[in-house]
Amino acid sequence: MAKILIADKLHQAFKEKAQRLGYIVDDCPQYTREQTIAAIHDYEGLAIRTKFRIDREIMDAAGKLKFIARAGAGMDNIDEDYAKQKGIACINAPEGNRDAVAEHTVGLLLSLLNNLRKGDIEIRNGIWDREGNRGFELKGKTVGIIGYGFMGQSFARRLKGFEVNVIAYDKYKSSFSDEFVQEVSMEQIVNHSDVLSLHIPLTRETRQLIDDEYVLHFKKPFFLLNTARGEIVNTSAVLRAINEGKILGAGLDVLETEKFPSLGEQPWFDDLINSGKVLLSPHVAGWSVESYRKISEVLGEKLEGLRLS
Repeated sequence: MAKILIADKLHQAFKEKAQRLGYIVDDCPQYTREQTIAAIHDYEGLAIRTKFRIDREIMDAAGKLKFIARAGAGMDNIDEDYAKQKGIACINAPEGNRDAVAEHTVGLLLSLLNNLRKGDIEIRNGIWDREGNRGFELKGKTVGIIGYGFMGQSFARRLKGFEVNVIAYDKYKSSFSDEFVQEVSMEQIVNHSDVLSLHIPLTRETRQLIDDEYVLHFKKPFFLLNTARGEIVNTSAVLRAINEGKILGAGLDVLETEKFPSLGEQPWFDDLINSGKVLLSPHVAGWSVESYRKISEVLGEKLEGLRLS
């Protein structure tokens, strides 16, 4: 029977589904990259989250590998082009965490608009400043979404009750206007957005998309939300735009460099954490209690749909 190596921490729902489909599953979340390379020759399937990159070295060591299952949405930690060359199928599960991402993004936005973090910190430090924490209402604002896949669509749906104007640009889609969003050009995004929310994968095209030049094109100050991938945003450019009043606030669940100690060594780190207009979370937008299970359930369903030669 075909064997699957789970080399990362996944909810048991995926393993249970794979076993019902007849696979032998070795659940080894403690495996390092080196241990995975040493063992992968014996497996037809590999399941991973984000522990390490699945590159040529790993795929070349995996003589029997038929598929890679990514427990999450983004595929930037997998060399998909090389997998395709080798006839290795790649599956992921953006459907599993779209609700978590959408709700987290709304939370970031409302917190920024209403100075919730700033007000909380001040009260804990003996400061009672009503005027300095006067917020903005979301109603009537224009929210621009870049990327109208599972995440962008789910975020747009959450905004419906706030009576906002939601516009979206997606380079790879057309004719997607619906009751939640109006399809627009990138020019319209920068001309009209009061809020910009990113829901695109990390690719050669999107890396460092949000830089000084991009921000310069916006016609009015805006709030920036990034729950996609950190490297889409040039952090130094965002901090400069905040200082200049071009960006009113930034909610960042992802950063160009993540995890310590590397994060603390970045030249922009001190400015980032000392900015009162930046709200940070540790790449958890799509990582809710519920999504942990749903991701594995979706991945199991897609495993069932695979046709392996």
